[in-house]
Amino acid sequence: MGKVDGIVLELRKDGPPRVAFVEIGPVTLARRLGPAFGRLMQAIDVGFGVSDGAPLRIPLSKVRDAGIEAAVDLEAEETRAWDWERWLRRHVIDRIPGAGSRS
Repeated sequence: MGKVDGIVLELRKDGPPRVAFVEIGPVTLARRLGPAFGRLMQAIDVGFGVSDGAPLRIPLSKVRDAGIEAAVDLEAEETRAWDWERWLRRHVIDRIPGAGSRS
């Protein structure tokens, strides 16, 4: 599905913060470089019609194993994880002679 680009913590009154979600996607990755980069990537994401600009949040309950790589109980094809890859295939790769979709 991809590498984890960020984590979302849940602040609790009765205990320390806990990891609620892991996030993947170019918007989260760009935010790590600074808020301006995050806003720019979000505008590009929405402007090109790739997605709504929101990062894909995966609940911690779906994370099976976390280490160098994380394994999750989700099928990437059934999520927004590959929105950019699908967009690039439709708008760029499929327009290259001989490189279009394979049956």
